[in-house]
Formats: sequence, C-alpha cells, structure tokens
Amino acid sequence: MSVVRFTSMAAIALALATPWLPSAAQESLASYKGADRQQRLEQAAKEEGTLTLYTSTAQKDIAPLVEPFEKKYGIKVKSWRSGSENVLHRTLTEAGAGRHEVDIVQSASPEMESLFREGVLLPIESPAQANLIPGALRPHHGWAASFLAVWVQAYNTNLLKKQDLPKTFDDLLDPKWKGKLAIEADVSEWYATVVSDMGEEKGIAFFDKLAQQNGISARKGHSLLNNLVVAGEVPLALTVYNYMPEQSKKKGAPIDWFVLDPAIARASGAGVAKQAPHPNAALLFYDYLLSEEAQKIFLQLDYVPTNSKVASPLHKMRTSLVDPVQILDESEKWESAFQRMINLGKP
Repeated sequence: MSVVRFTSMAAIALALATPWLPSAAQESLASYKGADRQQRLEQAAKEEGTLTLYTSTAQKDIAPLVEPFEKKYGIKVKSWRSGSENVLHRTLTEAGAGRHEVDIVQSASPEMESLFREGVLLPIESPAQANLIPGALRPHHGWAASFLAVWVQAYNTNLLKKQDLPKTFDDLLDPKWKGKLAIEADVSEWYATVVSDMGEEKGIAFFDKLAQQNGISARKGHSLLNNLVVAGEVPLALTVYNYMPEQSKKKGAPIDWFVLDPAIARASGAGVAKQAPHPNAALLFYDYLLSEEAQKIFLQLDYVPTNSKVASPLHKMRTSLVDPVQILDESEKWESAFQRMINLGKP
C-alpha cells in the first residue's frame, strides 16, 4: 500500500470538496426502522429502476452477484470496475466536481474509510446489519464489510509435502526455508496487522530476522505470486488471497494453501453515496449484499462471507481484520517498516 495513495486522495478531496448533504429521502430511509421498511424500500427502488455501482471486485465476479438482484427486483445495475485506488480517486474527483453519478461503492476497507472521512458515504441503519460478524460494521455505520479477502500461505504441492509445512510463523526461521519464501510487494496492511498481533516490537524484530536469515523475495501482484507458486518458481508464498490458490487448485494446478495463525483478512466494504441519484435502489442493493442470498454467492466465489448465518471456509480459525483507521493514520510508518524488511530480504 503506497503512502501516496491516501495523501493524494485527501488532497483531491480538499481541493475539490463541495458540501455533501443527504436528501430527505435518502436520510429517512437510511435510518428508518419501521415494520414496513422493506415494502417501502422495494417500492421506491423499483420506481427508480436502476443504480450505478463503483467496485473493485474482480470483473468475473460482478455478474454472478448482480444478476440475481436484477432478476429479483427488476432493477438494472450499471457497474464500473477498477482497482481500489482508482475507485477512490474517481469517487472523490466526481464528488468535488459536483457530479453525482455513483449510487453505491464497494471497495477495500481503507478506501471505504477514506470515503467516509471525506463525507461521501451515508450512515445507514439496516436490519441486514444484525447478522454481521464482529468488526464487519464500522461504528459510524458509513460502510459495512460485504466480504473478506483473506491472505493465506500457498505452496507448490510438487515441491513441498503437507506434513513439512510450517505450523507457526516462528517455524519460518528454520534454515530449510532459505531461498524458498516470497511475499507480495505491496502488502504493508498485512504486515502491520501481523506485527500488531505479535506485539509491535517483537513482530518487527521477527520479520527483520526472517528476511536477513532466510530471505524473502518480493513479487508485484497477487495473481503473479499465485502463478509463480503454480509454476514452481516460488515454493512457498506468504501472502496470497485465499480464493486464488483455491480456484487454481480446482483447475488441477499443483497448489494448495494453509493458514499460519492468525488469518489476516481485509474487508471489502459497501457504502451508499450521500448524493446517490438512485438512493433507494442503492439501499436495497446494500441490504442485498449483506443478505444470506448474496453472502452464499460470495462463498461460492471463494470469498469469505461476513454474514454469520453463512458458513465460513475458515471455520473457527482465529482471524484478525486489517484496521482501516490504523492503515490510514499510520500508513507512512508501516510502509517504511515493510519496505525496510523487504530490502533486508534481498540477496
């Protein structure tokens, strides 16, 4: 995660910012708790007939999520997909220019928290929030986690045997892992969360020692890192999104994954724009994303659901969520520590 990412986005917002004031219709339904909420919301949403979604979700996964909603409610979803940084950039730029095109945003948790801080997202009270796992709903209710992308450890099954895999992070210090480890080059969020879980001083010292002792090769891109494991170029990757090796494994590739405690997860959140041109359709889609129906689709796509009513592929593994506030407020600190560790791991 680049330090520039958040400082530049904040600068855009400050330079272009215009007041974001929710309409009465948005405000009333976003906080309405009456028994007829669903009926009123569906009726108003169907009258609007369409909504615009900005998302960083993988392109191939958008249609499986959107089409059941469109079929169920007869509401057309127009989607624009890009990386999380670009989603943030476009949303803030349009907001500052007074262009209100987006209805609902779905992106990574640090970007969602940044959008809320800039006043773009509308706090919501919804019955769909009741079954969310701990930490999935932000205290301000400006966005909620719709699914988790979990970093796991992936290995080439032709090169490594399951019984020989490390059981703890400390096991990685064994000399047998020298020259066999790789990490994605831009995962300071993962690093910060693991280190914080270990205890900051101890965690930083551990990774510095690991890098110096056994080396850690940094590779740019999660998909690339996953493919390098499949190819046997990287025997053991420390940071691959869980759905990547799982999908490759289902296709017969020599790859599998496991988790060193704790599993580190970054939420992908959903939030409704304060100035959404189709506020009711956006609210209905927000509810849908958090529902058991959509959460089961996320599970089928190999993501980790945030609705406690849907079984998690992590079962009862201890999971630590990336803290978006920590990442935003201390990004320079963690990026610096992570890059120092990467440099120590170079040959």
